[in-house]
Amino acid sequence: MGRWEPNAENRFRAAAIELFGEIGYEQTTVAAIAERAGLTARTFFRYFADKREVLFNGSEHLQQTMVDALADAPAEASAVDAIAAALMKAGEFFDDDLRPFSRLRSTVIAANADLRERELIKLARLSAALAQALRERGVGEPDASLAAEAGIAVFRVAFAQWVGEDERRSYGGIVQESLARLRTLVAN
Repeated sequence: MGRWEPNAENRFRAAAIELFGEIGYEQTTVAAIAERAGLTARTFFRYFADKREVLFNGSEHLQQTMVDALADAPAEASAVDAIAAALMKAGEFFDDDLRPFSRLRSTVIAANADLRERELIKLARLSAALAQALRERGVGEPDASLAAEAGIAVFRVAFAQWVGEDERRSYGGIVQESLARLRTLVAN
């Protein structure tokens, strides 16, 4: 193997998710991931702190993108409309090419208590960041936290639908539909 391998991060990610699906998360080792990717374990650790990070790598970038979209929403936008802007911007992360990976990722996380906990922590951090961004726009409490938590609920429901086996709609389309449903529920 050469000192530099093209697309190593994506090769590790693909190898890991394949192995997680084939033999399970717990049984998959970094050495096995590296072997499947045709790279070394040492190279793996240049990209990921551990095998868990294969599933959560990029969370900070998603969070920052959503917070920036919320902050960039028009000044006259309501808290819910600003959250909607953040949710729609997240759609850039969820294209059809990523759907098979995301489906398997969801299955792997659902099967492991530690990974489910990590996912919940990630979502709690995202909610806190969105609430803070709303507060910076002048939305008071408890409204900022309530709007952020509602946004996370829409995010989770839309994502769960998007990774569904027979689902063909875009993430953004599902988010729009989910937001419309939420608005209808709140209006009643």
